[in-house]
Amino acid sequence: MNHRRDEFHESPSSPAFHSERLILFTRYPTPGQTKTRLIPVLGAEGAARLQRRLTLRTLRSAEALQAARGANLEIHFDGATEPQMQHWLGDRFKTCPQANGDLGQRLAWAFDQSFRDGSHATIIIGSDCPGLASDVLSEAFATLSEHPVVIGPANDGGYYLIGLRRPVPQLFSGISWGSSTVLAESLRILEKLSFKPALLQPLDDIDRPEDLSHWRRLLEAEDADLGNVSVIIPALNESQQIRATIAAAAAVKPMEIIVVDGESSDETVRSARQAGATVLVSAPGRARQMNAGAAKAGGDVLLFLHADTLLPEGYSSAVVQALRRPGIAAAAFRFAVAETFAGSKLLEWATNLRSRWLQMPYGDQALSIRRALFEELGGFADLPILEDYELVRRLHQCGRVITLPISVGTSGRRWQRLGLVRTALINKRVIIGYRLGWPIEKLAATYRQAGLKTANLETRSPKTQ
Repeated sequence: MNHRRDEFHESPSSPAFHSERLILFTRYPTPGQTKTRLIPVLGAEGAARLQRRLTLRTLRSAEALQAARGANLEIHFDGATEPQMQHWLGDRFKTCPQANGDLGQRLAWAFDQSFRDGSHATIIIGSDCPGLASDVLSEAFATLSEHPVVIGPANDGGYYLIGLRRPVPQLFSGISWGSSTVLAESLRILEKLSFKPALLQPLDDIDRPEDLSHWRRLLEAEDADLGNVSVIIPALNESQQIRATIAAAAAVKPMEIIVVDGESSDETVRSARQAGATVLVSAPGRARQMNAGAAKAGGDVLLFLHADTLLPEGYSSAVVQALRRPGIAAAAFRFAVAETFAGSKLLEWATNLRSRWLQMPYGDQALSIRRALFEELGGFADLPILEDYELVRRLHQCGRVITLPISVGTSGRRWQRLGLVRTALINKRVIIGYRLGWPIEKLAATYRQAGLKTANLETRSPKTQ
């Protein structure tokens, strides 16, 4: 078998080594190439949106298991490059392209590599089972400590989970993958090999049109809540600002505050942790950092906050109430600068006029969106700048983007440094250039050359790190 990444190994002496390993099999959500059995019902875009949500849902369960047990977590993917996967899910995970061949060959290779790397118990899961919670994964590992094989049966005749304590290559040969007989055929092979597997509770996979009713029931229950807000803060060298930003966000006790640090060289990470935030470390790039935070977040509502912006009192309830209204795709706050300088009131007036009339708030107004919609849209695009502008334009296709009547306080440092008129002209030039299709890297260079890039607006490509 011709594997695409034979060098994927981890030494048992590595700090990340652990005898338990959880591997998530998933596919990049390219329209037309994923969830193909659901395309006749959902369309290519709809099937891809479903794949995004299912993968992120499963990943949150896997991370919860990792935190509880210390198991290694790996993502084996298909249909994408590694940079694409890292932009989508963050780069804190170990990722590996799946091997070539049918599903059985890919599973056999993944188990073989895991045990070669020193794992004593490996479980592989798919991304199609929305009921696969962390407690089910924990039960699977506990069961595997007493049985050579553990299987999580799917109600469609397949399985959503399989775990082994050593390689069993025969188990993945001669199976009619994708059929309703996968589980039965696997059990017959195990019986011939004198293996007695342990079976977990059956769960529903979302693979066929008839499975969608189960998915919709889950969505209705979850989308009716919207009570939990996750605040996500991308940061780079913001040690002087981050404590105050976190303190303002923590005042109303959101579900969590996640700071995604882009490899700061100052004390940003330590300051954020001391202030009580959960801290992730990512390659720099605001879009990538915010996507990584969103993949980690557990809230029903995602609030993306710049590290130099202070949230107002009562922000959480204002956002939740707004997003519960029919037809609202996203919400942001009125814009206000924290300092007073020549032209600051004019800047606030013009920004809020644009935000209300054109429904075009920018990232420094703390954009808030239901997590479900964010996931369906695929998150922030892989852009070095204008990631907020691009997302808001896509949000217009889903509903209104409203400006709330309370204000955030944003640092006016870049306007003060370059001057109000010059900064506005550069911003306008970049947006017009983007709309005309000019290369985004050249537009990002315009920011750099003008000195508009602040410590928190990193424009390096991830591939240049």
